[in-house]
This record gives sequence, C-alpha cells and structure tokens, in this order.
Amino acid sequence: MSISKQEVVSRYLPEVLQPGTRAEAFAPSNIALCKYWGKRDVELNLPINSSLSISLGDLGSLTSITESEIGVDQVYLNDEALSADSRFAKKVLAFLELFRRELRQPVIVRTTNNIPTAAGLASSASGFAALTLAINDFYGLELSDNCLSAFARMGSGSASRSIYQGFVEWNKGSSVDGMDSCAQQLDYKWPGFRIGLLKVAIGEKKVDSRAGMQRTVESAALYGAWPQQAENDLVTIKRAIVDRDLQLLGQTAEHNALSMHATMIASWPPLLYWQPESVAAMHRVWELRESGVSIYLTMDAGPNLKLIYQQADESRIRDAFPELLDVDIVAPFD
Repeated sequence: MSISKQEVVSRYLPEVLQPGTRAEAFAPSNIALCKYWGKRDVELNLPINSSLSISLGDLGSLTSITESEIGVDQVYLNDEALSADSRFAKKVLAFLELFRRELRQPVIVRTTNNIPTAAGLASSASGFAALTLAINDFYGLELSDNCLSAFARMGSGSASRSIYQGFVEWNKGSSVDGMDSCAQQLDYKWPGFRIGLLKVAIGEKKVDSRAGMQRTVESAALYGAWPQQAENDLVTIKRAIVDRDLQLLGQTAEHNALSMHATMIASWPPLLYWQPESVAAMHRVWELRESGVSIYLTMDAGPNLKLIYQQADESRIRDAFPELLDVDIVAPFD
C-alpha cells in the first residue's frame, strides 16, 4: 500500500519552520541517455527502471520565492501572473504545501524557463528541481542532496536528476517510502562531448508524460520488455562514458529512445509524440551518419530531437543542421 507524499516529507522537516524573506535557485534541464518510462508507485513518482542523464548546462529554470504582501499565494511563469486554478499554479502550490504544512504565510513563486515549456525538453524537471532548492533555502530546511533529489522526484520524476550538473544516475530504489529513489552525480569527465537541440515544435503537448506513461504501462504489450532493456542499457552507457566511446554510447542511447517510443506507439489509443518534421530530422541524422559523421539522436516525450556528437564533428553537423542549438555543457567536462 502506497504512503502519501506528505507523510514522507513530514518525517524530514523541522518541528517549526522559520521562513526567510527571499530565496532563489537555478536547476538545469536534463536529457536522459537511458530513459525513465513507467512508474511502480504513481503517488510518489517511483520509477520502474533506473535512468541516466546529461544536464544541459545553463538551460533550465530559475525559481524564486518571496513573501507575498497581498495575503494570497501568487504564481508567475515566465513573468506572466497565473490564475490560482491554472494547471501550472496548482502543481506548484500543491508541491509547496508539502513543506509549509500549517504555516499560513502566503508567498510569491516566480519561475523563468529559458527553454520551451512542456515541449519535451524537460522544463518540468528543471522547474521542480529549482522549486525544491528554493524551498530548502526559503524555509531553512538544510536537507541533504539525496533528500532534495528524492523530494524533487515527487514533483516530477526527472527532476530528481536536475538537482545536479553533468552525468547523473537516478537509482530506481526499492523502499516503500521511496527515499532511496534518488539521483547522484557521476564523477566522469568527457572533454568534447556535445549535445545539440533540434526544435521541431514548442507548443504544449496534448498528452503529458505522466498520462503517457500510465497509458503505456496499462495498454502496451511491448512494454513488458522495456524495464530489463533499460537496466541493460544503463550499464552499457555508463561503460561508454568511462571509456569515452561515443559510438557505443550513441547507438545505445538512440536505441533506448526509439524503443521507449515504440512502447508508446504500441499503446492504445496510440501515443505518438513525433511530428513529420521529427521523422525528417531522424533521416537527416541517419544520412549524415552513413556519410561518416559520428552523430546519434535521442528523444524524450515530445517531438524535438537531441543530437549526440563530439566537438571535432561540430562544423559538419552545423552545415547539415544550421538550426541546431548547441548546449554549452563544457564546464562539467573540460
């Protein structure tokens, strides 16, 4: 039987909260090289399989919390004031309630994403990670990184990985309360490793990842093979990172992503996040690879592609993809 988020969080909070007047935190978005898809516990966002990601440097979310002077909570997204019954505001305030409990101090929460929101670029991951970090600072909780990662996961599964920069592994865990289902930064360096973003569409998805996962697990017969493949892929990708083997990492990550999407397509009703432009871009990647360029693709639950390559091939890749957004992830690796 599942326990509630509130019950778990309350175990780690001080008896009396002592809020400050302002806190601000940034968290990077992340791209999973080995995907997480499917939950063993919906309430706590506990995954069926472990996963591994790379952070996107300075692309992510900046969140601040300040005291509200008008006596009610206020939520802003990209400088736009949201109504209290908007989907985003509800999610933010419900998460905040896990921590402030009986404290009736109204606050203003401002989140700014420098990546497209709800378009398969993990804005929810960076958003909930930044919110978790800001909450920890605002209320003076002094929680450990493992605890922050576990709590961020309750808001959005992938947020557990966005607490950190660089290569990050999220262990699925096994405990009932989920506190061992958290992420850790991997101490691996890879100078010249690059991620590029191909934006196909930036509109909000018709089916969000949470609903998509549930549909896939409940209706796709192909899903039965996914958890074991994902666990095997994670081992292979970690080995590729240690050895700096781009071919092994790239082909494993690409196969992992396409296998995940295959389970979605095999669900009912079919769940297809791709757009015609997504498929066209895939073919461009494969044609470029056939010409001798080491380039691979991965995709989360959205139409946009993420390209995996090395700095040495960047000029040829830019010639083929002039619209490519290169992500500055140099700092954790060089």
